[in-house]
Amino acid sequence: MAQHVVVAEEFAQKFITEKETVYRAWVREQGLEIIDAHYVPNLHTLPLKPWARRGGRGIYLNHEASDYSNDCYVCEIPAGGELQPQRQLFEEMIYVLDGRGSTSIRNDAGQEVDFEWKAGALFAIPLNTWHQHFNGSGKEPVRFVAVTNAPMVMNLFLDPEFIFQTKRDFPRRFNGEPDYFTKKGDQKGFSLETNFVADAINLPLITAKERGGGGGHIRFQLAKGSMPSHISQFPVATYKKAHAHKAGAHVIILSGEGYSMMWPEGGTPKRFDWREGSMIVPYDAWYHQHFNTGTTAARYLAFKYGGMSIRNEQGVPLSWISKRLGGRQMDYADEAPVIRETFAAELAKQGVKPNMETAYQAELADLPPLPIL
Repeated sequence: MAQHVVVAEEFAQKFITEKETVYRAWVREQGLEIIDAHYVPNLHTLPLKPWARRGGRGIYLNHEASDYSNDCYVCEIPAGGELQPQRQLFEEMIYVLDGRGSTSIRNDAGQEVDFEWKAGALFAIPLNTWHQHFNGSGKEPVRFVAVTNAPMVMNLFLDPEFIFQTKRDFPRRFNGEPDYFTKKGDQKGFSLETNFVADAINLPLITAKERGGGGGHIRFQLAKGSMPSHISQFPVATYKKAHAHKAGAHVIILSGEGYSMMWPEGGTPKRFDWREGSMIVPYDAWYHQHFNTGTTAARYLAFKYGGMSIRNEQGVPLSWISKRLGGRQMDYADEAPVIRETFAAELAKQGVKPNMETAYQAELADLPPLPIL
C-alpha cells in the first residue's frame, strides 16, 4: 500500500511543508479524528467524538487521495436533538444508517423545503443552501454517513470562513422547487434523475450484464452535483467482474454478506469481509472484486468523485470496458484461478455451490480476443 511506504527521515523532511493542508487542519480544529477509510467493518458501531460545531458526534474517514478528491464522515444526532444549521461551498451526499428524522433546506431568497427520511434514505445537499437535520425520535439517535468534496474546496480557497459563510444562491442547483425532494425523476439509461431516494435498499435496478454475475445497477447525480453515486446488486452465490479506477469510491454495503478482494496490478489479492453497514474504499487504481456468499442478494451503494472517472470517447468509464479492449475491467476468462477456488471454498462451508456458469458462458459468447503482444 503506497501510503505506508517509509523512506529516510532526512528525505521526508524535504517534503514536510506539503504534508499539512488547510483541510486536515480544519478537521483537527473540530476536535475530530481522521481514520483510514479503506475498510470499516461496521459504520453503525464506529466510535464517534463530540462535534461541538455541529451539535452532534462524528468522525472523519479519509483515503490516500482525499486531499484532491473527496472525503467521508459519520455523524450522529442525539435522540430528540438536531444539528446546527450550516451552509457550505462544497457538495455533500448522505445515506441514513439508523433512525428517522427530517431536513430543512433554505436559500437566501427565503425559499424553504422540508422533507422526512428514515434509515435507508439517500439524498444530497444542494450547493450552498442552508440546511439543518433533525432527529425524529426522542429515544434513539440518528446516524448517517456522508461523502463530500470538501478537501478540494478547502485547499483551493484556503479560507473556511469563506466556504461556510458566503451569501450566494445557485438557482440552477436549487430554486425553491416544492417537489425538489419528492419528484420522481426520469430514467435515462442507467441514470435516474432524482434528488431523493426514500429506500435505497429496495429501489428497483436495471440489468447490468456488462458487470457480470446477473446483477443490477442504477446511477444518480443527486442535487445536480458533480459527485455521482450508484447502487449495484448481485444474486446469491455470484460475484462481479474485477475492475479498477481512481480513488474515492466509498462502497457502503446495504444488504447481504460476502467479501471483496483488492490488489494492485500484478499484486496479491487482499481480502475484506463485509455485511450490511460495512464500508470499503478501493485503493487508487487497485483492482477490486465483490463476492456474495450470503443467503440473500447483496447490494451496495457507492459514493464517488466524478472527476476521477476516466472514460473513452463515447463516455463509457474504462472500468466498465474489458482489459482486452484497453479498459480496466477484467473478464472472468482472465481472472487468476485463486479467485474461483476461494469463492467455491467459501460457499462450500455453507453447503452451497457457485451460481456462475451462466455468467461464464454469456461472457464467452462475445469475449474480445486477447491483444497481440
